Amino acid sequence: MTHADIEITADLVRDLLREQHPDLAGLAIREVAGGWGNQMWRLGTDLAVRMQRMDPTPEFQFNERRWLPVLAPRLPLPVPTPVRSGEPSGRFPKHWTVMTWVPGDPLDHSSISRGDHAADTLAGFLRALHVPAPADAPVRGDRGGHPKTCADGFDRLFEAVVPDSLAGDVRAVWDDAVAAPEWEGPPLWMHADLHPANVVVSDGTLSGVVDFGDVSAGDPAWDLAAAWVILPASTASRFFDAYGRADEATIRRARGLAAMKSLFLLLMGRNGDLGLPGGKPGWGPAGRAALDRVLRG
Repeated sequence: MTHADIEITADLVRDLLREQHPDLAGLAIREVAGGWGNQMWRLGTDLAVRMQRMDPTPEFQFNERRWLPVLAPRLPLPVPTPVRSGEPSGRFPKHWTVMTWVPGDPLDHSSISRGDHAADTLAGFLRALHVPAPADAPVRGDRGGHPKTCADGFDRLFEAVVPDSLAGDVRAVWDDAVAAPEWEGPPLWMHADLHPANVVVSDGTLSGVVDFGDVSAGDPAWDLAAAWVILPASTASRFFDAYGRADEATIRRARGLAAMKSLFLLLMGRNGDLGLPGGKPGWGPAGRAALDRVLRG
């Protein structure tokens, strides 16, 4: 079997803990639904084990191990913080990490009913995160730059999933983002992968942010796209007012990136409906709702 084909079970997780962190091996273990690049297992009440699965390299877990302890103390929402490192072994030839558990339900399995509160909460979180990153911060070639650098990827998504009835409107939003001026400030810390599966909800509002494998430095518009991808309808204006730092060009870039992210959700949902590897059956409706919000502005 290839590494990706290795069956990750509760027994395997417990055996790895016995080998490398025996003081944790007696805690209850249960699988957490979802995940693709990594598989999550709940460990006791306060921890989780993040197992590298489909990710081709351990880079994403290394990012979290290196930078979350730096970022977490200044963030106003709970985020997973690494507490132990698991190294490759004969039982499991990939990396794994024990992290703090962030309570709540993933947004792709829940909903936001307190939209204004969620908009203010997300704005406060991103204000705290979006500070100049150090020179040794990771930089991702496929995200963090101007939308024009992603034109090929957008075109592939556009051709794959955009309904003919929406094609002109979606293309107009994207073309406006590509025409917007570039980010002129220093590269800022970004989560870089904010979508419904990577935020958690409690009591109808945002209560945590997870999966920082893509954390990197770049244009904050990549995160600000969450105004449409995550928040309910008619809350984007409140979000940007609360965030308070986004000029018109940044909002234009963010809206175009939100369109691209919405198409990605639609594609993953379609792949899930078809039973294709990595597909997410529940993401299609989330992607269509996000795209509708983008087109309404």
